[in-house]
Amino acid sequence: MPIKKNLLSILICPKCRGKLKKESAFLICEKCSLAYPVIGDIPNMLIDEAWPLSKAKNSGFSHNLKL
Repeated sequence: MPIKKNLLSILICPKCRGKLKKESAFLICEKCSLAYPVIGDIPNMLIDEAWPLSKAKNSGFSHNLKL
């Protein structure tokens, strides 16, 4: 199930408070170049578990993480 638009509109990057955009299985913060994985319909917004944006791009914005 995808993230609902109203949820996406209120989420911000926990590191820099920048806007996030949805890119396949990630929420992307271009301001600090982090990609937060979305597992199912739950975004993992922990800074320590965020992927560098370059790694997410190299993976085609997909992952095999599970709850």
